[in-house]
Amino acid sequence: MLAQGIHFPRPSDGKKLVAFDWTPVRSRNVISGLKNPFHAGAYACGKGEKRTEIIGGRAPTSYGKPLAEWKGLLKDHHEGYIDWAEFERNQQQLAVNNYAKVGGAQSGRGGRALLAGLLTCGRCGRRLMVSSSGRPPGQPVYRCDRPNLMLGWPRCFTFGGLRVDTAVTREMLRAVEPMAIEAAAEAERRSRETRGEQQRVVELELPQSRYEAALAERRYAAGDPDNRLIAAQLEKSWEAARRRVEACAARREAARSPDPPVVPPDFTGLADDLDAAWNAPQVTMRTRQRRLRALVTDIIADVDDATREIVLTIHWRGGQHSQLRLRKPRSGEHGCRTPDQALAVMRSMATRWSDADIAATLNRMGMPTGQGKTRTAHRVSSVRRVNGIDAYRSAEKTGEWPRCPRPLRRSGLLIIAAGG
Repeated sequence: MLAQGIHFPRPSDGKKLVAFDWTPVRSRNVISGLKNPFHAGAYACGKGEKRTEIIGGRAPTSYGKPLAEWKGLLKDHHEGYIDWAEFERNQQQLAVNNYAKVGGAQSGRGGRALLAGLLTCGRCGRRLMVSSSGRPPGQPVYRCDRPNLMLGWPRCFTFGGLRVDTAVTREMLRAVEPMAIEAAAEAERRSRETRGEQQRVVELELPQSRYEAALAERRYAAGDPDNRLIAAQLEKSWEAARRRVEACAARREAARSPDPPVVPPDFTGLADDLDAAWNAPQVTMRTRQRRLRALVTDIIADVDDATREIVLTIHWRGGQHSQLRLRKPRSGEHGCRTPDQALAVMRSMATRWSDADIAATLNRMGMPTGQGKTRTAHRVSSVRRVNGIDAYRSAEKTGEWPRCPRPLRRSGLLIIAAGG
């Protein structure tokens, strides 16, 4: 609403609903509008009360009552913006989005874990928690340790999040491929409807602003010119109303301007572009979480200790279920390993070139380390030692031979180093 320049009415004095000022919308305006049954064509009274309870030695105060405890509710009292069924769905969604509520799937809040709030333990039925570990730090780890924290029981299981997130992402993209064209067409239709709704809002806003400007003008003309304070205030209100009329007229002209001709979209390669659209740099983790929650209601996780596999049962919206089994990595096993192509370059260059030259070559070829870092001589040397690649030894001899601390015996012969 802020981006589209849609304002929200607010009482001029902040209390009485007599005169209004159109101001930029705030978050509490959105929440109050979503929770107000008046927008669903219903009249309600007795919706709130103040309650104070003793919880854990503290006395928090809460307000409001459940819908079933309202004193009065008249449905279909007037024409609403939405129907009552949609209003109830909105209240359920708002309740699910409340992070203070125990149970229930949570909406995406970003972070590093894709499945935060979706995973449920298949052994104790509790939600899995997300922690960070690994090198570099910050890699997500899913663990079920609530029984350990609350009751001192052993932890159910723990597993890393990168492989699980990648596997669930592949399964989701595979599931939506047949519906990609239909979804794109539906998105285009909704986009046209949204543009039409925005234009209708602008068209309705201009007559309202003109009426308020005319009303302000009449108030200014009817005021006493000798009362300079009142006259100055009325003139200020009139000037603000006129500026609002000009702004609304400019927005209407911009909305009425013809859009450039739209080229019909080509859906031929749409299914192949889903992975690129999911991993685009502009897509945040919060957006990915919300897209996943539009298709998945819950995921039951368990670990098969006999086969060392992570078992995921995905509950899709619509009642379908699918199961994934992923091999659980062993202790010390990770995915940050040097690619085989980089190892081949090291083996071919190690006999003639130094570690610094190998690092420069790998950097020019765009082959970073397994952790995404640039190559250095020290890192190349470490990889060589681990993989048993012989080092380059220069033919240039500078200085004296190193002194051997003690004689070397081989096959019964005494060998003395030079200078020893």
